[in-house]
This record gives sequence, structure tokens and C-alpha cells, in this order.
Amino acid sequence: MNEMMQLARETTWNRFGRRITFYLPGMFACNWTFGRYPGASITGAECSLRCKHCRGKVLLSMIDAREPDMLVKRCVELDKKGNLGVLLSGGSDPRGCLPWAKFIPAIGEIKARTGLKVSIHSGFIDRATALGLKDAGVDQALIDVIGDDETWWEISHIKSGVARLLDSLEALGTAGIPIVPHLVCGLYYGNIRAEANAIEIISRLNVRLLVMVSLMTIPGTPLWGLAPPSAPEVARLTAEARLRMPDTEISLGCARQRGNADLETLAIDAGVSRMALPSEAAIERAEYYGLEIKYQRTCCSVSEGIYETGWVVP
Repeated sequence: MNEMMQLARETTWNRFGRRITFYLPGMFACNWTFGRYPGASITGAECSLRCKHCRGKVLLSMIDAREPDMLVKRCVELDKKGNLGVLLSGGSDPRGCLPWAKFIPAIGEIKARTGLKVSIHSGFIDRATALGLKDAGVDQALIDVIGDDETWWEISHIKSGVARLLDSLEALGTAGIPIVPHLVCGLYYGNIRAEANAIEIISRLNVRLLVMVSLMTIPGTPLWGLAPPSAPEVARLTAEARLRMPDTEISLGCARQRGNADLETLAIDAGVSRMALPSEAAIERAEYYGLEIKYQRTCCSVSEGIYETGWVVP
């Protein structure tokens, strides 16, 4: 594994340079500094899927924007306060879809009235909706990639999940919305199951960026108390993805076990060039490798270099 990790990070350095960017998303604070790319839920706290790992609790940390006029008002306020963008997400209906059609005119108004970038956590989506979102000005679509139907059904209660995922990826690609796949490690009760197939799916997309995330157990959910995938397991998958997709940047996203410094340092060993919410140990590992370090107060999916200094104290 050590040889694979070394090859993976050297592949990253050869392709993207000896550098790493650390990100502070909008829902978090570090040293009394907040990110400038908050999340908003277009369904408020409501979600019909009731996935075993979430039960809609993640939505509670987001801005409530359950009506189009509420969304426009909140985003205009965010823009006036100096935010850089917004991540639109929300709860799903029983089929895994969000009510995007209702919000397309509002998103168009936001793009016309503000300078905010707009990312969406798309869920399953059809071609007509994707085209509408593209016309409204959506900048990118984040989508979870899970590699087998059993996990989709067992955890999220969705049938034929892989086929519906592929249809959604095709719809977003046809619409021309940049796709940022999130490879979810260990979602099946903390076990590595079909992540290799997820990597295969992503490798066919020719995307600029892949975000690695892992099971984050939340109090009050059926998966609370389960052991998430280990740091070496996630690092191995990261290295495998790097070697399979040498021209795709890889990030360690914010949806992961908090406080696991090994997860972060091993991710750097495996060649990530981006990371959300770095610990002091992660910064020290980057310094050990002599990497150029930059900081940005957005989601790690945002590729534009909007760099800042001072929000992390090494």
C-alpha cells in the first residue's frame, strides 16, 4: 500500500504541482472566521427519503429557503454580506428527487441580481430539469455516487439506484452543467462494498474534480454508533481513484468523520490536492512534503482561485 500511495501522490504532483488548497465551507467556522459559501435547503427541514445515515438532520444546519421568494431574499442578503456563493440542497421526495423545477426562475433571478456562484446538490434529476437549471445559471452540480443497488435500497430506500444515477449523470452532462461527483465511502453500515464500481462509473465521466467523502454517523439516526470506514480504507480508495484518473483533481470533502487526523494525513499521502476543514496535523503533513498551501472560504468543489490568508493558524 505504501508504494501505491507514493505513486498516487507523485502522480498528483506531476500533474497539478506540489500544492494543496484547504477550504472552509460556509456552514463552518475556524478561529472565529466563517466560510463564505453557505448551504441553503429548498425544502427546509423536510425530507421524505429518511435515509438511515441522515434522517434529514443534515438539513438543520442549512438556511431555510423552502419557497422561491425566500430563496431569492436569503441569497440577496448573502451577497450583500460578502458571500461568494451558495450551495443549494434539500430533502428528497420518495424517488430521490428535489423540487428543482419550482425554483428555476428564482435561481435565474439570483444569478441576475447577485454575484453569487450557485452550486446544487442535485439528487436524481431528469434532462428537462437539468437544462432548465443550466439556463438559469447553475455553476455546478454535486452528486453522490454509490456503486450498487443494494446500498441504494438498504440505506436510502431507492430501487434501481445505479441506473437512476447513470440517467442523472447523463442528464447533467447533456445540459452542460459541470459535474462534481462525491464518492461515498462506507455508506453500507461502514463497510467498503461497491466503491470500486463507483470509481469505474466516475472514471467514465471525464470530470475535473472528484470529492471523497465517507460515512458520517449522526446522533439520532439508525447508523449512529457504527464504526465508519477506517482511514487506511479511505486512503486506499483515494489512491486507486488517483491512479485510475490521473487528470482529475481529488479532494477530501467535509462530509466525513470529524476529528480523525489519520484520515486527513493519509489523504494527503494518497495525493489529494484539496481538503475541506483541515486539522493542524493535515497542515503539518502538507508542510512536511513542502507543498504550496492556499486557503479558500468556499466549498472544496469550487475551482476558481478565490484565495485568502489568516483563517487557519498552523
